[in-house]
Amino acid sequence: MSDTYLPPDERSTGRALRLLAAADHAALGTLAGGDPLVTRVECLWLAGRGLGLLLSDLADHARALEADARASVLVGSVTSGPPMAAARLTLTGEAWPIDKRAERDTWLAAHPRAAVYFDFADFRMRLLAPASALLNAGFGRAYRLGPADLGCGT
Repeated sequence: MSDTYLPPDERSTGRALRLLAAADHAALGTLAGGDPLVTRVECLWLAGRGLGLLLSDLADHARALEADARASVLVGSVTSGPPMAAARLTLTGEAWPIDKRAERDTWLAAHPRAAVYFDFADFRMRLLAPASALLNAGFGRAYRLGPADLGCGT
């Protein structure tokens, strides 16, 4: 099977970065006991590093990441028009724990309502460092991106 993705260019990488910067939630995919599990989570693009996730230890997806850090997220919102015509970005990688206290001010500036639960002991942060990304920018405009295209290393 041939690769149907277009090579990344300034326009596609810019679109991907705008989707990430605008994302306040994502669909998170994990492996829970070997079975796929998808749920909605709060997120924040931490430029140059990856996608921050604030997760409760009480949730199945948090426990799944403890057992297997591999994950994917889908960002992009449908504001009008056909949902399948809306731009969307899937990131894949591993979601590792990061210091929640170090991210507190940045997170709460982006998610002020999270102040109610951010400091709860069961909430922890993870960083999904992208290993790859797929941008669907509309019909016939799909791009395979790497971490460097998103400003996250080489």
